[in-house]
Amino acid sequence: MHNYDVVIIGSGLGGLTCGAILSKNGYKVCVLEKNKQIGGCLQTFTRDKTIFDSGVHYVGGLEPGQNMYQIFKYLGIMEKLNLKRLDMDCFDRIAFAGDNKEYKMAQGYELFIEGLLKDFPGEEKALREYCDMLQYICTKFPLYNLRMGGFDEKESVLSINAAEYINSLSSNRRLTQVLAANNPLYAGVEGKTPMYVHALVLNSYIESSWKCVNGGSQIGKWLGRVILENGGTMIKYQEVKRIVAEGHEVQFVETATGEQYRAKHFISNVHPANTLDMLESDVIRQAYRSRIKSLENGNSTLMVNAVLKPGMFPHMNYNYYYHGVESVWGGHDYTEETWPTGYAMFISPDAKDHRFANGLSIMAYMNIKDVAPWIDTFNTVTSEGDRGDDYEAFKKEKAEKLLDMVEKRFPVLRQCIQSYYVATPLSFRDYIGTSDGSMYGVLKDSNDPLRTFISSRTKLNNLFLTGQNLNMHGILGVSMSSVVTCSELLDMEKLLHDIKMA
Repeated sequence: MHNYDVVIIGSGLGGLTCGAILSKNGYKVCVLEKNKQIGGCLQTFTRDKTIFDSGVHYVGGLEPGQNMYQIFKYLGIMEKLNLKRLDMDCFDRIAFAGDNKEYKMAQGYELFIEGLLKDFPGEEKALREYCDMLQYICTKFPLYNLRMGGFDEKESVLSINAAEYINSLSSNRRLTQVLAANNPLYAGVEGKTPMYVHALVLNSYIESSWKCVNGGSQIGKWLGRVILENGGTMIKYQEVKRIVAEGHEVQFVETATGEQYRAKHFISNVHPANTLDMLESDVIRQAYRSRIKSLENGNSTLMVNAVLKPGMFPHMNYNYYYHGVESVWGGHDYTEETWPTGYAMFISPDAKDHRFANGLSIMAYMNIKDVAPWIDTFNTVTSEGDRGDDYEAFKKEKAEKLLDMVEKRFPVLRQCIQSYYVATPLSFRDYIGTSDGSMYGVLKDSNDPLRTFISSRTKLNNLFLTGQNLNMHGILGVSMSSVVTCSELLDMEKLLHDIKMA
């Protein structure tokens, strides 16, 4: 039997950030992780000596004084990160089928407007209104600005719909498509995704956009180091199977190996639906369980990770979004014949020679239904399973179709590829632990915004939730959610002050 102040289930960014903050503030913390590698979506993997990110392809807000910078500075990891800033005049490049022009999104609001005015000369009013709206919405989220504030502040902006608002800015359809074109960053859905999701994500990248050289797992590694240096414990290969409560308190968690861990407080970084599946308690009402279970998750993806031959493919210091269908929001609706509808491409610089790329990750929406024949298989580094030859054939067929689409813009791509590896919704499900392989968890809905907000508190006095499903996904969203979760045990005002003063 192990005894701690806080046991944290899952070492995704939310779990690690909570662990780092609490251990810095004197709590004896233990993080339990089922996989071989900590970090959830921060995990990287190596193929042919090339490092690939599983989830985090770029990070915003890392300039001194910006919110992400302050949090990482407070945690003591900012100066340890190996970062490369994306091009100032273009962090995201947008392309459309049948349009030879490519549109650039620049860092810094004035540069962002100036850059797009070159392609849309008559649209300054629309562009300024759009940028003002992003910044206005961000002011309504106290935590995003590292300050205290109530829920009522943001309430006024929660039900603005992203597609509807962006489409209302101008009758120039191409402009409104460009402004929404990087919505795969949050698996945007027309008529559902709220404008605040778009605003919080985009504002952070317009402020400053960065790539982690050699992968995002360094963020997880350094946060883990903070936990250990402050006397915490991290235990891998320990999958929590049961959370056992008596009355209003969790007593212990039990792992697949039968080990029991006791603590004063418990934090789950696992998807809330999965957390409830493990929780043995009669205090949690059926209505709450049903509500959480019924929340829809955002889409999953097929990812082709290609190792490039050295010195062949020039490094592009930006991300690339391509839309092959009429609406930039329409990527989720496809048939077997029309897939893929578009892609996002993230390019990794060769660490030895930044003029060239050494790897590409190409991502296209895919629903878990497409891999239904293999739904009962499971395969990770720790528990390897073979999904069979027909699965391998399925992956190859899809990857080749996706590469065909990419080659429309990058005709020499296949000649530059040394080898490629394919992840499907099942890979995301097995490694990240969402039942449907969703990358960003719970889908936010502007029609009923409060339904998709999940509190970090539960009806049990000592069980708290954290991670991408609470407020927002992404490095920034999850870090903010972790601050909220930690404020259940720490003085929020002091914590925010310390982060700001870091």
